[in-house]
Amino acid sequence: MRPEQREFVNEPAYNLLMCHYGDTWHPLAVTVEGQVAGFCLWARDDDGSRWIGGVMVDADRQGRGIGRAMIKAMRDRLIAEPGTPNVALSYVPENTAARALYLSLGFVETGEKEDDEVIARWTPPAG
Repeated sequence: MRPEQREFVNEPAYNLLMCHYGDTWHPLAVTVEGQVAGFCLWARDDDGSRWIGGVMVDADRQGRGIGRAMIKAMRDRLIAEPGTPNVALSYVPENTAARALYLSLGFVETGEKEDDEVIARWTPPAG
């Protein structure tokens, strides 16, 4: 991540410790040509919804569609889990790049808040 993005997401080490010492979040790395290019977390909430968190892409690889592909793949993977009503994520309002990405992938801001973050959810189309 770039230095100016540090205010928007926890350090990877913090996220990994949260996964290791808790039983809620699970880490996933994104690799490109055998090298780690991105990272995210996923979790299951009490209501069955799945969450995506801790999203980051290596600074040198940003702008190449890695983040978009990661969120889309995670969204599709998580919604396929039985009993999942929606996939949620959250972001600080000032993170306009993340907001634009998530909204372009069909996530909808719900008016809910998680601490100081906006919550958006994706629900598959009926059909």
